[in-house]
Amino acid sequence: MKRIDLAGEWRLVRVATRETVPANIPGDTHSALIAAGRIPDPYVGTAELDVQWVGREDWRFERDFEVSADLLKEEAIELTFDSLDTIAAVTLNGKRIGTGRNMFVRCRFDAKSALRLGKNTLSVTFTSAENTALREAARLPYPIPASTYPVQSPHRNLLRKAQCHAGWDWGPCLMVAGIYGEVSLLAYSEVRIDYVTTEQRHTRGACTIKITAQCSAVHDGDYPLTVRLGDQEATRTVRLFKGDNHAQISVTVSSPRLWWPNGYGEQHLYDLTVRVAGHEVRKRIGLRTLALVCRKDKAGLSMVFRVNGVDVFCKGANWIPADALPGRITRERIDHLLGSAVHANMNMIRVWGGGQYESEDFYDLCDQKGLLVWQDMMFACALYPATQDFLSTVEEEIRHQVTRLRDHACIALWCGNNEDVGALTWFPESRAKRDRYIVDFDRLNEGVVGRVVREADPTRTFWPSSPSAGPGDYSDNWHDDSRGDMHFWNVWHEGKPFSAYQEIAPRFCSEFGYQSFPSMAAIRGYAGEDDLNVTSPVLEHHQRSPRGNSIITEMFTRYFRVPEGLSSFVYLSQVQQAMAISTAVEYWRSLRPTCMGTLYWQLNDNWPVCSWSSIEYSGAWKLLHYAARRFYAPVLLTGFLKRGKVEVWLVNDAQEEARGTVTVRALDFAGKLLAIDTRAVRAKPGSAGLVKAYPLSQLVASPEAGFVHLTLEHHDAVSRNDLFLTEPKRCTIKRPLLQHDVSEDGSGFVVRLGTDVPAFYVSLSTEGIEGIFDDNCFTLLPDEPREVRFTPRRRTTLAALKRSLSVQHLRDTYR
Repeated sequence: MKRIDLAGEWRLVRVATRETVPANIPGDTHSALIAAGRIPDPYVGTAELDVQWVGREDWRFERDFEVSADLLKEEAIELTFDSLDTIAAVTLNGKRIGTGRNMFVRCRFDAKSALRLGKNTLSVTFTSAENTALREAARLPYPIPASTYPVQSPHRNLLRKAQCHAGWDWGPCLMVAGIYGEVSLLAYSEVRIDYVTTEQRHTRGACTIKITAQCSAVHDGDYPLTVRLGDQEATRTVRLFKGDNHAQISVTVSSPRLWWPNGYGEQHLYDLTVRVAGHEVRKRIGLRTLALVCRKDKAGLSMVFRVNGVDVFCKGANWIPADALPGRITRERIDHLLGSAVHANMNMIRVWGGGQYESEDFYDLCDQKGLLVWQDMMFACALYPATQDFLSTVEEEIRHQVTRLRDHACIALWCGNNEDVGALTWFPESRAKRDRYIVDFDRLNEGVVGRVVREADPTRTFWPSSPSAGPGDYSDNWHDDSRGDMHFWNVWHEGKPFSAYQEIAPRFCSEFGYQSFPSMAAIRGYAGEDDLNVTSPVLEHHQRSPRGNSIITEMFTRYFRVPEGLSSFVYLSQVQQAMAISTAVEYWRSLRPTCMGTLYWQLNDNWPVCSWSSIEYSGAWKLLHYAARRFYAPVLLTGFLKRGKVEVWLVNDAQEEARGTVTVRALDFAGKLLAIDTRAVRAKPGSAGLVKAYPLSQLVASPEAGFVHLTLEHHDAVSRNDLFLTEPKRCTIKRPLLQHDVSEDGSGFVVRLGTDVPAFYVSLSTEGIEGIFDDNCFTLLPDEPREVRFTPRRRTTLAALKRSLSVQHLRDTYR
C-alpha cells in the first residue's frame, strides 16, 4: 500500500472571475478568503451579511502533486476524500473522475487512468449549494418546508449538508464549501481495508472479540489476516474474491479491563491492529457492555443507560459544530471543549442532528475522557424528501457513518433526527396534507435510516427521533414526561417561571435551556464602543433567537431588580441562566431512578453570540458551566421550597456509599444566624433521598427575611449550596465590602476573597487572560473567606492577572 497525503497548500479559484487565493486543506472557502483579506471576518459586527454572496458562487480548489513511476506500477490507484462539502465535481489532469453530492459520504474515485508520471493537477469544483437547493425546490411536485431563522439560506433540507450552515437561532448563515478530513491517493495491488468493525461477547472473566475487516481485493486469492489486540495476536489465511469481502477472526481477552463512563471507573482502551496483505488499520477499542433499558414502571416507561451492569445517570449537554467555519476547527479546540465537559462532571454529550457527524478526533477524545455519545443522524427541525435519489444518498451516508463510528466505546445510541416528528405539525403545508408528509417521514426515517442503522450496527438501540417515546411510539414528548426522552422548552419559549422545571418528572430530558449573553470580552470582540448597548444593531445581530433579548429582560423583572449598564446586564444574564438550569438539574437528579438523564442545551457556540451555551465561542466558561460543575457533582446536596417547607435532598451517583455531615443554616442578609441543624447522613450508591423537610416558619420569620445555606462535609471536602426563599428582588440585600487579593504559589494563582455581609453570585473574570477558576458564581459569607485557584490556558504573570481580574456580585447590579 502506497499513500500520498494531499492535505496542505491548495489554490482557491472563484469560477466566475478566475480570481485565485491560497487555501489550506482541510478547509473551506470562507476561511481561505478571510485569510487572503478578500472578505471581512463574518463574526465581527454585521459582516456576515456582507459575505452572503460567497455561498451563491461556484468555487474550485486545486493543487499540483508529483507521482513516481513506482506508484504508477500499482494495479489500483484511488483518490479518497473523507468529506466533500457539498455539490462537487472532481477532475484529475482535466479528466472528470467523480462527483459528490453529500458531505457525509466518503468519496473514492478511480484515479489510475487519469494519472501521469511527474506533475499532476487535481481540482474539485463546488457548485453553489444555495443555488442547487433553489433548483431542487423548483423541481419538487409539492413543497417540503423547513424551519427558518433571521439570516437563512433557503431549502437547506434538500441538501445533505450540515443544516446549521444555512443559519440557526444561535448560528450564522455561512454556506461554506470545502474539503474536510483526509484527502489522499492510495495505490495497491492486493487489498484495501475499507472498515474494521468488532463485536464483543462478555462472559465471566473473559471477552471474545469478533473482528471483521471489510475489504476490497484486486484479485481472487488467499491472503494473510493478522490482528493484534493488546497483547493478544491471531493470524489466519482468508480467501478473498475480486471486489468487496468480509474477512473475520476472533480474539479472546482474559480478565479484561473494562471501559467506563466518566465518574464510574477508568477509560481503558485496547490497541487494535488489523492487517490484510499489505494494508494495515489501527484503532483503539473499549471493552464494555451497554444496554438501553426501557421497562414499564409506575411512572410509565423507563429510559436508562446501563453500562457494565450499572445504571448510569447521564449528565451532560448538547454539542453543535465547534465552528461555523470548518477550517477553524482543530483537535485542540475539541479537546478543550470536551475536557471542560469532563471538568464539569459530565458523562454524556449529544451530537445534535442539525450539525455534522464529527471527526475521528472528537470520538477518540470522547473514548479517552469517558463521555458517552448520543449520536443523532443529521436531520433537524424540518421535513425531508422521500425521492429515490434522496433516499439512496441517505442510505450511503448512514451506512458509512454508522460503520465508521460503531467501534467507539463512547457511542451509546443512534437517534434518527432532531425534532422531525414535531416538525410534522409545524408548517401549514403539513397540517393541511399531513398524510403525504407522514408517508415521506416514514420512508426516510424508518424505511432507510432506521433499517440501515440496524443493519450496520445491531449492537445498539436505534431511537427514532429526539424527542420520542422510543421505537414504534411517536408520542408528544415535548409534553409527555412519562416515557422516552423529553425536550422541555416551556420556560424559555413560553415564559414560565423556573419553578415549572419542578412540575414535571422526565424519564430523560435531552433538551432544555436558557440563554445568556457571552462575556464583555467576547462582545468587545465583535462590537465597537458605540455598539455596546443591548439594542444596538450589532448586538441584536448577534442574537438569533426571536424575542431572545426580550425574554431575558422579562425574566429579570420576575426574579431580579433591573440591572444598570451593559456589564451588569451581561453578568446578570449569566447568573439567571445558571439559576435556571441549576433549578432543573438539581430537582430532576433528586427524582432518580424516575429521571435518569439530563442534557442541557447547549455546551458550545460556533461563533460569538448570545445563546444557550455554557461555554462561549472563545472557549471561556460562562457562569453556567461553573454551576454545572457543582450540579453535576457525583454527590449533590440540594434544597427546594415546596408547600411551605424547605426540603433538603442528598443525591449520590457514585458506586460507593456516601457518608458525611450536612449542615442547614438559615441566615439573614447581614449574615446573622437564624437557625441551624447538623446531622450525619448516608446515601446508598445510585440513590436520591430526602434528608429532612423543614417548615419555613422554623427557619425564617418571612421568606424575604433570609436565605438557606447548605454544606456537605464529605471525603475531606466541603460542598455548598444556597436557596433563596423568594425572588431575590424582594429581599433587602446589603451592599458588601468585598475584598480580594491575588498571589502565586508553586502550583499556580490563588485569589483570596472576604466580605463583611453575605455576597451572592460572586463571580470572577479575567478579561484578556483565558483560563478557568476552580469555582465561580458562589455565595461568600462573612467570617468564611474563600480561596479560588485560577489556571490560565496560556502562560501569564501575576502582575497581568492582578490588572485583569474583576469581581462582580448581585448587589453591584443596581443602586
